[in-house]
Amino acid sequence: MQRIKKFFTSKQMVTVVWVLGIMVLWEIGAFIVAGTKRSPENVLPHLYQIVQSVFSTKLVNGSQTAFQIVLSNAGLTLFRAGIGFLIGAGIGFLLALLMNLVMPIEKIVFPYLMVIQMIPILGMAPIILAITKDINKSRIVIAAILTFYPVATNTLAGFKSVEKEKHELMHSIAATKYEIYTKLLIPSSIPYLFTGLKISAPMAITASILVDTLQGGGGLGCMLSQSLKHAMTIYVFWQIVFFSAIVGILSYYLMSLIEKAVSPYKRIHK
Repeated sequence: MQRIKKFFTSKQMVTVVWVLGIMVLWEIGAFIVAGTKRSPENVLPHLYQIVQSVFSTKLVNGSQTAFQIVLSNAGLTLFRAGIGFLIGAGIGFLLALLMNLVMPIEKIVFPYLMVIQMIPILGMAPIILAITKDINKSRIVIAAILTFYPVATNTLAGFKSVEKEKHELMHSIAATKYEIYTKLLIPSSIPYLFTGLKISAPMAITASILVDTLQGGGGLGCMLSQSLKHAMTIYVFWQIVFFSAIVGILSYYLMSLIEKAVSPYKRIHK
């Protein structure tokens, strides 16, 4: 009985219930939409129709199926998001380190970081494009901007979370500033750093797709926009939506796996 109770209250079971609930609500919505005469049709298709479209051999643009269109454009979007994410993560960590080392820098820089994050992505895109004068560079820059803020703030919180007693202990053994950071502060900030990475990884992907919808030049967002304008089948839109959601979730779990690999605390408690 205890095992059964534990099974039904487990994380996996809760996730299954949520997924099934969403599927039921989706199908109810699809039936309601199907019963309403509207143009275009299949604006909210059934889930099985979306799955069928993935395996369909019907050519959408004369040379590619819907799924081939998604895959061929996914590489562009994910590549730009990945580069932006790595750049943003590196800048975020260095900025947190600098703010913790020099207090006046934190007081000067932090308000500007908050202002930058308050600017909507769609409003930021034209500004970045005007500065970089290059579509691909602007997409990478925007992904980096959305990445470095969560990484910087969470890493800084990690530095500040170290107890005063530990600092005093390091000073009592005449540890240098370099040793304090490498032996105490940076290892202690790793869980906070990965919290920022897990937040920003899906955001970088989402940002790249959103910016693609504005600037053209290929990518998932560009195909999504064309699908919404009915330049191609609506199934391209829904495949991109599901593909993006799956990749976003996988990016979160990838950060979790890397955290377990590099964090001593996580390895001990596996």
